[in-house]
Amino acid sequence: MRAPKKILLGLLALGIVAGVTTIPGGDAYADVQTVRSTVKGADGKDYWVENNIDDAAKGSHQAGTRPEYMVVWAGDENAADTVVPDVKNLPGSLQNPTDKVRNALPGPDFMAVVDVTKGSPSYGKVVNTATVGPLVENEPHHMQYSWRKGDKIYAGGLYSAATYVFDVAALPELKLSGISLPSQTLCGSVPDAYWVLKDGTAYGTYMGGPVVPGPCTYSNGEVRTGNGFAGTPGEVVRFGPDGRKLVEAPAATTTPEDPTQCLNMPALGQPSCANPHGIQVREDLNTMVTSDYAEPRTIILDPVKAPSPYLRRPTVRTWDISDLNHPKVKSVSYLPTGPRSNGQDPLHNENRAAMETTVTNLPGHKGAFAQTMQGGALFYTPDITVPEPTWREIYDLSAAVKELDPKAGDNGGPSSNGGWLQTSPDDTTLYHAIIGRKPGALGKDDPGTNGGVIALDISKLVESGADAQCSIDTTDEIAAGGAEADCPTLKGDQVINPGKAAGGPHWGALDTLALGDDGFYHQTDQPQRLATANYFVARTGTDGDHRVCLVDIAGDGPLHLDEDFKDENTGDTCISFNRERWPHGAFGNAKPHSMLFVANDADVK
Repeated sequence: MRAPKKILLGLLALGIVAGVTTIPGGDAYADVQTVRSTVKGADGKDYWVENNIDDAAKGSHQAGTRPEYMVVWAGDENAADTVVPDVKNLPGSLQNPTDKVRNALPGPDFMAVVDVTKGSPSYGKVVNTATVGPLVENEPHHMQYSWRKGDKIYAGGLYSAATYVFDVAALPELKLSGISLPSQTLCGSVPDAYWVLKDGTAYGTYMGGPVVPGPCTYSNGEVRTGNGFAGTPGEVVRFGPDGRKLVEAPAATTTPEDPTQCLNMPALGQPSCANPHGIQVREDLNTMVTSDYAEPRTIILDPVKAPSPYLRRPTVRTWDISDLNHPKVKSVSYLPTGPRSNGQDPLHNENRAAMETTVTNLPGHKGAFAQTMQGGALFYTPDITVPEPTWREIYDLSAAVKELDPKAGDNGGPSSNGGWLQTSPDDTTLYHAIIGRKPGALGKDDPGTNGGVIALDISKLVESGADAQCSIDTTDEIAAGGAEADCPTLKGDQVINPGKAAGGPHWGALDTLALGDDGFYHQTDQPQRLATANYFVARTGTDGDHRVCLVDIAGDGPLHLDEDFKDENTGDTCISFNRERWPHGAFGNAKPHSMLFVANDADVK
């Protein structure tokens, strides 16, 4: 299985950066062009992305048709992905649920370039795997939430604490524009998500604490004390399009946060919930919103022991970004508990684990949404510009999960593992990905729930402005939706991975590119499809089946799985990242975490 890897490494050692690699054994990738792009890191070492482009698929489009691609940030699966309690079962645990044996040694992580051009002969085919090196075990995680012509792609490594910046102007080939190493962001670790600003720079959330425990001095001279790598407090970093760090800004306030809600391990002199995960920006309002998820070391790096529920955060922060080089925390809001919080495990309170947030987009709208992974609820504030935003619960996922999985009944919200959250560009629809609940999460008789993606009509709520009334505050509203007229309603749902609890989608992306009559792509405020990936973080015990699916969005809101988007090897709907071979070689299964719809700059107007 590993012979091709040895050949590849031998070629790299010889300094071969371009050429054609022929893979023996009748492999589907017979003619692969390899092109490497290299940058010098802050440590003086070379870092690279190496494209492995399938020439046959690259040239399969009809004459005059401009291609559209989806880039998928994916990690190599290997023995390091074994859940800590299962290590004692090695080597048996090296076999995953698809009966494909994992490679024991780490292979390269990569950006997969997938053809998503409607009607293309290579629709759904992986046309390039752009591997990164020399770092392995990055645990590729998130990129930015959307892409516009001219944007670089910012992508983080959860374990390596590195941020990669890719140039995608000439797809299917990628170039490496820059890389930020942990030594450049000493006040934070565990990078999560990014938001690209109009000038091409980006803000990124670093969920974990400073690389070294103790006081850390940020770019503006402020000092905070942290409990170390993957601990607390996290930060927000501004990057240039060359990967250069421009600013490190503290997410923690200068005063202690609620010690009953913000547990730290080890304890800090000033308790803090500052572990920013989701990030979205309204430049026109000079405001940024981040959501705090968890102290990450107890979730992703040490899942052998059950963490306290108070290591999962209930907080959302707004920031003043009127000076882009001096973002300042303006408010820390504690999301409210809801009507099902009394008497149950605090881990399943509606406000627990605020993973994602999303802003509205249009002038005149100032609201934002937040969601909780363990809490299984959605929250809204009508105005993120006020000194202290008021957040209300506006939807319990129990109402949607019973549509995705009737066996869930009216109790599908707690620990439903919601993730990606995004408003449509026209502010009418809220899209949300839900992994699903593992069997037994709420007790031995709990069957678990399916995962999927939902679409909520938020038009009345957003248009209500400062007069928004929706609030989930009675038990009757949990599964039935809110009683107020402006509460969101379910207008679309699509189960993904039915019958396999806790294996549904964690992340997603909207396709905001539409082909115009002129033959060029244009930005659209009414996307007609979205993508999802069934993977979270394997080492936490929440893995997934590693499929990437496309979902069509009907004009009036219903969602339908794109059954034309088929795996090139099996012919099954959705493409599987569990496969023996890739354009870069026989490295086995991979873990797709996040994705974006993109096109060549020259093909977008």
